[in-house]
Amino acid sequence: MSSCKYCHNEYFYYRAYSGERLCKYHFIESLINKVRDTISKNNLFSWNDKIMVAVSGGKDSLTALHILHKIEKDFPNTKIFAVTINEGITGYTEKRVEHTKKICDELNVDYYVFTYKDIYGYKLEEIVKIAKDKGSKLEPCSYCGVLRRKLLNMAAKKLNATKVVTGHNLDDEAQTVLMNLIRGDIERLIRGFAPVVPKEGFIPRVKPLRYIYEEEIMIYAFLHNFPMFEVECKFVSLSMRDYIRKILNELEKNKPGAKYMLVNSAEKIARQLLNTLEGFKINYCKSCGEPTSQEICRACLLLEDLKII
Repeated sequence: MSSCKYCHNEYFYYRAYSGERLCKYHFIESLINKVRDTISKNNLFSWNDKIMVAVSGGKDSLTALHILHKIEKDFPNTKIFAVTINEGITGYTEKRVEHTKKICDELNVDYYVFTYKDIYGYKLEEIVKIAKDKGSKLEPCSYCGVLRRKLLNMAAKKLNATKVVTGHNLDDEAQTVLMNLIRGDIERLIRGFAPVVPKEGFIPRVKPLRYIYEEEIMIYAFLHNFPMFEVECKFVSLSMRDYIRKILNELEKNKPGAKYMLVNSAEKIARQLLNTLEGFKINYCKSCGEPTSQEICRACLLLEDLKII
């Protein structure tokens, strides 16, 4: 029987891309250490940050919260709290909020919920129906992503956060890299790897799980008894990202480590090209006052187009 690479215990997990065999303890430690390395390498946090973890209630964001809560103990001047953005998707959000509150209570972490309905006047389902009735060709995820990012920034400012953590994992990052390349959006590709720099009115978002595979996060969540939801957002299958995800999963199956190499290579290229970007000028939306690179932010443009603001 093969044993763990770091001790004599029976191995629990085989990491195909590195050839490591790990027991449960060293598997968990390897993920925590990888998060520490990502934080250190990219200077994601300051010693006195007030960190808002965006928690959907899924495995990724709960893992981010759980690991950062462990690491936070070494930094007594740092504060962590959790926020859920409730988009208003029937059968998808309610149980996630309930389970997230339970875990936050166990960790003694403050927890807040902000809803599309309260801020925008409509649930996502209602917005998607209005868009469909008006003949919009945009995917539901296009509306959701833009509106959620805006609301995250609004929530962060309201709660005086200095950083916003999202649970994006290596699979998410690989999908984003490939989507940006397919769309020819090199500027967005480069900005995705730009250093964390605070800008007035915009709270920086950071991704400490960026280099951890989704599969490994799922195992971490299972080992810590996080709730596993079988119900996916009903709009996911309509997205380009879902198609890209299937392609990358097939590639990873045939060449372990492909997702990591894709993201790592994109990061190296992006850092070489950072100085080619013009300075990002922050404007403030004439409609809502939120930071934007345009006169009117993307969220307001989408809602104005649907005649709901």
